[in-house]
Amino acid sequence: MRQVVLPIIGTVAAWRTEARALAAEGIAPEHVIWHRGTAPPDLFAGDAPKGQGRSLTIPRAALAEIEAALCHSDPERFARAYRLVLRLNDGLVWGDRSDADIRRVMEQAKSVRRDIHKMHAFVRFREVPSEGRRAFAAWFEPEHHTVEAGTPFFAKRFGDMDWVIATPEITARFDGTLTFHETTAAARPPEDATEELWRTYYANIFNPARVMVRAMQSEMPKKYWKNLPEADLIPGLIRDADRRVAEMAAREAEEAPARRLAVARRMAVPERPVPTAGTLDALRAEAAACTRCPLHAPATQTVFGIGPADAEVMFVGEQPGDQEDLAGRPFVGPAGQIFDQEAEAAGLDRGRLYITNAVKHFKFAPRGKRRLHQKPNGSEIHACHTWLDQELALVKPKLIVAMGATALQALTGSGEGILKRRGQVERMEDGTPVLVTVHPSYLLRLPDPELAKAERRRFREDLEQAARLSRP
Repeated sequence: MRQVVLPIIGTVAAWRTEARALAAEGIAPEHVIWHRGTAPPDLFAGDAPKGQGRSLTIPRAALAEIEAALCHSDPERFARAYRLVLRLNDGLVWGDRSDADIRRVMEQAKSVRRDIHKMHAFVRFREVPSEGRRAFAAWFEPEHHTVEAGTPFFAKRFGDMDWVIATPEITARFDGTLTFHETTAAARPPEDATEELWRTYYANIFNPARVMVRAMQSEMPKKYWKNLPEADLIPGLIRDADRRVAEMAAREAEEAPARRLAVARRMAVPERPVPTAGTLDALRAEAAACTRCPLHAPATQTVFGIGPADAEVMFVGEQPGDQEDLAGRPFVGPAGQIFDQEAEAAGLDRGRLYITNAVKHFKFAPRGKRRLHQKPNGSEIHACHTWLDQELALVKPKLIVAMGATALQALTGSGEGILKRRGQVERMEDGTPVLVTVHPSYLLRLPDPELAKAERRRFREDLEQAARLSRP
């Protein structure tokens, strides 16, 4: 039997070298005894029978999985890997989970990657005294042999500081260069000044309304808790969760969120007489309670059109934005400011224009405290069409300016190829002319300053054309 002893550090690379040498000598897997670190005396160790040598060629995907599985704690992993590479070299198809060796290697590779992920999540650094750059130390106990595979992540993320990650077997050290050596003393670093600050932060972000103990333990297994400074808070936070939830519910009943109060103050208006039926004011009041599509739920309010009922030119945009949603008026945000400037330069009096949107509610995706614009879909445009149709019927404009693909779709049935149709005058079914142009928000998204300048000039030319077409 051939006895192979692999080093503690560089185990995977050493296995790869030994496997190639064994295959070149034609030594069968059953004639090899694998060890890591040290090898106990073996009565059967010695020369192994040699067969026909071969060079190994296996799929790259297979090699990646096999080398990941070599970081597992299973003592049989080296023998299994050598047997598998020979079988793959002889024609076995990689990925066939019905094969016991392939299935086991893939399972172990997955377990190793999960252990590396846990290492990235649960290593807790503590600052230690240093004469040069700031230095940090951490103690971690991985389930598998993942230090060499997992620590390059920290070298990339914390490359501006010195640090040490010690484990029971291997210690990783970074001082500009990542090195490894065998651990000689299992000494955990002392607590630092930020430890209590981190515990306070963790206690305050802990959401008692979302406590799911099994799910939490699945993501943060108890075996890692002893090295996490926040872990001793968890039992108490869980026990106290029901009381804190009740307190939160009581506060919610008493105190409205500050943003909701701010919106309410903006929307507060004195009582007005009931508008006359068949007018824009009556239509605006009716649209304020619109629930024709799901967009009404997250939006602050319906943003209806504004302008005189006898306006000769109607501008139709896509939908209200964040600022319009709060103000209740169309085109008051950044795109509205561009529109105002270019309309004035083109000789258009905004006070004589009717300005509205194809969709009356703000569609957005929340990102923290921000609300990011999302384009309305066909069903949402169709649901709002009744309001646009009634606006058109009441205002009876001589010219409509469609700003953007959504407005063009609502007015003509198709928003395709807007840049090719730009500057052209099309017709609605009733014969009303529709001048096609871009939405002013398009100008805000152009990264090239020269292109943005040229497109803004074209936008002004479109508005100048609208001014000419609206004259008697």
